Amino acid sequence: MPDPDWNPEDYAGFADQRLRPALDLLGAVTTLPGGDVIDLGCGAGAMGAALARFGRAVTGVDNSPAMLARAADTGAYARLIEADIATWRPNAPVALIYSNAALQWLGDHAGLLPALARRVAPGGTLAVQMPAQNAAPSHAGWSRAWRAVFADRPVATSSQILTGEQYHDLLSPLGGMRVWQTEYLQHLAPVGASHPVRQFTQATFGRPFLAGLDTGARDRLIAAYEAELHAAYPLRQDGSVLFPFRRLFFTLRRG
Repeated sequence: MPDPDWNPEDYAGFADQRLRPALDLLGAVTTLPGGDVIDLGCGAGAMGAALARFGRAVTGVDNSPAMLARAADTGAYARLIEADIATWRPNAPVALIYSNAALQWLGDHAGLLPALARRVAPGGTLAVQMPAQNAAPSHAGWSRAWRAVFADRPVATSSQILTGEQYHDLLSPLGGMRVWQTEYLQHLAPVGASHPVRQFTQATFGRPFLAGLDTGARDRLIAAYEAELHAAYPLRQDGSVLFPFRRLFFTLRRG
């Protein structure tokens, strides 16, 4: 059975593609007031050094011991906290809460996002990026493959987010709000006999579908999912694929 914890090696397999939107989100953060910086859902700490350039103490928060161990190796964090990011809050107002590709795993965004925003100091920023890919074949294909293989089982669930308009209406009363979407055309290199998009998604969005399956059931699900991918994302002559991936960004600067 797959490890219930995150696998840093699997996640790092497409480090360049995952880092680009993280840097784009950080580029939207300009001046900050005094106070700490929070890397909420910090994972293996890929953004720790970049966040430390603000000259503030950086705290990383994540629920994965394996990922936090990798984050510690970067030396970029003043503190690393193992906690549920759905409920963890800083003890005092902070200059920046930065969350890259993490909050999509949590429910109740109507309650969660305003609660996080209220922990940001005046003049500080809440900066969030989340995949907005659930309707694409790369993500919806997991549900279709599941139904084809396990017709008698409830469909596993994965990440959910609101629309950009909903986040704007939810958070704009709390400060200056910017919302945008970017579609990245990612070139994924060949990965053995696997479809490259499967390798990309199984480390993140596909984890809840694969969790708890024995080897035979896992193999059947992957085969059905790969059939979906070959139809939606044909391989290029060299076995690579151009994979469009949409992401949702927003920043809220507290008044």
